[in-house]
Amino acid sequence: MFTETLTGRKKQRHERVARMFFGLMTAAMVIPLLLIVGFVVFKGAPAMTWEFFSTNPRRGGTAGGIWPALVGTLYLILVSLCISAPIGVLAAVYLNEYAKENWFTRIVNLAVVNLAGVPSIVHGLFGLGAFVYALHFGKSILAAALTLAIMTLPVIIASTKEALASVPRSFREACWNVGASRWQTIWRIVLPNSISGILTGVILQVSRTAGETAPVMLTGVATFKAIEGGGLFLYDLREQCMALSMHLFYVRTQASGAPEELSYAIAATLLGVVLLVNTTAICFRVFLRARKKW
Repeated sequence: MFTETLTGRKKQRHERVARMFFGLMTAAMVIPLLLIVGFVVFKGAPAMTWEFFSTNPRRGGTAGGIWPALVGTLYLILVSLCISAPIGVLAAVYLNEYAKENWFTRIVNLAVVNLAGVPSIVHGLFGLGAFVYALHFGKSILAAALTLAIMTLPVIIASTKEALASVPRSFREACWNVGASRWQTIWRIVLPNSISGILTGVILQVSRTAGETAPVMLTGVATFKAIEGGGLFLYDLREQCMALSMHLFYVRTQASGAPEELSYAIAATLLGVVLLVNTTAICFRVFLRARKKW
């Protein structure tokens, strides 16, 4: 019969203390988040009706719905994603798989890290000068989406590089040994086994894109723009749109006489859009991760 020693009991106590400490740290992050979301939804629930989601704003944004802002936010997310995701993934593939380790690649990697910390208002000013004035796109969805794409590009590049680096080198060597080219190895082996990590960067991009106000305010978002008709194809990429983040800012700070529950309802809708897009990407990531063989 084995008996528990003093050292074993001491290790178990340390294990319980560590488990309790990390559990408290997790609760300290999750509980405030749930309280904030619950408070916003509770305060905004009285205003969240079908008319709120399906009609144009009225009386200077103090009444009516958020349909133009909701569609505009989806436009900005999807267009910026279509621009930044392919460029970011291809740039990460080059930096991780093709580029040699030298002073130039070290400068590029340092620039990517530093760009991730640039304030969003600076990106907005760059987009205003580069896309609105220099390239003559004007204040439009395209200019705003390009600005958001540049702003979120470093996150996608960094997360994709980490995902590519996590694929064991033995996978690459096995492909090379049977005659596969470098690109065939990347396309058939490396990318499929790192796609779940790549989607992590995409998820972060979606969250940041949906909530930004300063860049889109300077490059393509209007305070008010009514749209008529049904369906989602209601905006042209060369014209301005409304966005939930900008509409929330306007209703909360500029519109006089707006009911309090209206701003909370807009905030809850913005959270819902981010949650919906992120949940879709996470489910797809889990599905792909389950298919891994290692």
